[in-house]
Amino acid sequence: MAKSVYIHIPFCKSKCKYCSFISYADTAKISEYILALEKEIKNYYQKENLKTLYFGGGTPSLISSQNLNKIIKLFNLAPECEITLEINPDDASKDYLQSVFDIGVNRLSIGSQSFNDEILKLIARRHSAQDIINTVNLAQKIGFKNISVDLIYGLPNQNFEKIKFDLNIIKNLDIQHVSTYGLKIEEGSYFYKHIPQNLPNDDEQADFYEFINDFLENNGFKRYEISNFAKNGFESKHNLNYWNNENYYGFGVASHGYENDTRYNHTILVDEYINNPLQRLNQKVLTKKEQLEEEIFLGFRKTAGIDVQKIWEKFSIDFEEKYSKILKKYQGEYIKKTDLGYRLTLKGSMLSNIILAEFI
Repeated sequence: MAKSVYIHIPFCKSKCKYCSFISYADTAKISEYILALEKEIKNYYQKENLKTLYFGGGTPSLISSQNLNKIIKLFNLAPECEITLEINPDDASKDYLQSVFDIGVNRLSIGSQSFNDEILKLIARRHSAQDIINTVNLAQKIGFKNISVDLIYGLPNQNFEKIKFDLNIIKNLDIQHVSTYGLKIEEGSYFYKHIPQNLPNDDEQADFYEFINDFLENNGFKRYEISNFAKNGFESKHNLNYWNNENYYGFGVASHGYENDTRYNHTILVDEYINNPLQRLNQKVLTKKEQLEEEIFLGFRKTAGIDVQKIWEKFSIDFEEKYSKILKKYQGEYIKKTDLGYRLTLKGSMLSNIILAEFI
């Protein structure tokens, strides 16, 4: 039974140079897209009481509050349901923020990326650093008490001084959550064909990650997942649902879902989705072995780590016995034993892809 929903809004006013996500600048199709979303949701949603509802993108804040409300009203929401809207600072007028607050959005994820105007221009963000600060201040005055910002490290011309500048602003904004991402130049992005100058190398990125971790943990935030930091009680419930390997619906272009041991995704083409929103692609029932591997891979992303008792209950697997060689190889500097099982250390998190590949 799925208690979480992800809805993808694939529209943007323009494409950022680092972005390889599925998004389109043609916003003329938004009305048709909303109708298609309604059709898909009405067909598949089984009336569960939702714990989380997440509007991601793209740029979900291009959608009017009236259209967002149409979608929200299709769901049964638990009283404590976390409703997240990803928002760009240049869309965040006082009226818009008030209108989405009034329809029940209670968590904002603000696409900030940097507080350096020179860097923001280099990566083709449409907003300034002051726009981010204004958005946070406006949202707080309206009544939002759960606000997250994104921070990318490893951007062109970035150094420790500039990252520390960003972090000091974040510290003074009195927000509740920070998501940090190392720049990865992937196929489909502008930077893939136009590699920027003055990019920090991999070692510098790793040093930035350690610096960010130490700064945030010394200023009221706790790292609860490889890339995410929160003040106590403000961990993203929606993302924890993914990392706890629970079921969730995915609705809309390029979205993914996981229901009843089955993973699926949707077309990446807006017109194709509008014409046939009920089509689910690549539906795959996971074997027990695949479910176990995902449980381990996702569990190790969390700083709480793996619960060996839960793995025994789900899979009848003695985790310590089955993976004794790998645990012996990495335990200490990279993997630590906990009261419930095992977790990656900070150094282990930096090498997570290498370490986790050995479990799979």
